[in-house]
Amino acid sequence: MVRPVFIGILGVAIVLIGAAGLLYSGSQELVQATRPDVPFAPLTDDSLKDPDNPAKVFRVDFARVESDLPLSRADLMALTPDNLRSLNQEEIDQIYGRLAAGPIPDGAYLGDLFFPRGEEGDLEPRLEEIVGGFKGRLAGRKIEIAEKLGRALWKGKMFYREERVLRNFIEDFRPLEALIDNPDALLTANVPREGWLKYFRPTTNVWLVFPAKLYCGQSLLDGRRESIIIDYMFSDEIAGYQKGPDSLAGRGGLQVRDEIRMVRPGFYLGRAYVHKAFLLNFTLYNPEVAEAGAADFMGGGDVAEDCWIGEQARQAAVQ
Repeated sequence: MVRPVFIGILGVAIVLIGAAGLLYSGSQELVQATRPDVPFAPLTDDSLKDPDNPAKVFRVDFARVESDLPLSRADLMALTPDNLRSLNQEEIDQIYGRLAAGPIPDGAYLGDLFFPRGEEGDLEPRLEEIVGGFKGRLAGRKIEIAEKLGRALWKGKMFYREERVLRNFIEDFRPLEALIDNPDALLTANVPREGWLKYFRPTTNVWLVFPAKLYCGQSLLDGRRESIIIDYMFSDEIAGYQKGPDSLAGRGGLQVRDEIRMVRPGFYLGRAYVHKAFLLNFTLYNPEVAEAGAADFMGGGDVAEDCWIGEQARQAAVQ
């Protein structure tokens, strides 16, 4: 059952989208990427049956997917932030389950986000499938608006590896200043611009807000190995914290918790949770790191791992 309050929160996006529409049009391009040619297991395991509930559907086990259909380095090189958006949520989960955390990033990583999409060919928002009917379509449209708004304003994350903290990029959008305690005290950065405006102004100024702590921890999706955790619960302990707006993501607000795993050098796939409930997927990409590490990665070079890689990966390495 979908909580009415969740749909209500999404409805706020309708009020905000008018102010952000112009920003969005010059910020992120709507890319219709080609579906990546990587292997996926069937989304359900028909060999498993529940005698007490014959209608129960069993999802395929990640350990089995990784054993039967491991992703090669060529497969991982074929994945991009754009073409991941062409997959349904179960396929995104299968990719995430076949990744390891990799090294904790350092520096600026450009971000993109997308909400869970259903299994049908049109990839409608998953919430629309769950609710169904007219209410489902309405919920789906709100999700699409919220996704556009999120892509317009959120630009990525600035990692401070040695300090084990990060801050999020938010577009320097003056109407949002009313939500900030002290706009003049905000940390800022210049980062590469995305969208068609990059041809006129290759960089853009962003605010660094919503600080979080970085550490290795158990994935909420796949407990077989660790992920890099981005934890906002105690962000008020990080230098530069401002209650408005930073508390929105912390323990007194939405209690956001992100986790990421490395697809390949310079490219991470992430999952965002609110009150421990999965909300959306996101990608992080640093083109300089990706370009510098591509040849060595494809050549079989070692990949640094800051987190526990799990027993299954260790056994495969021994073989």
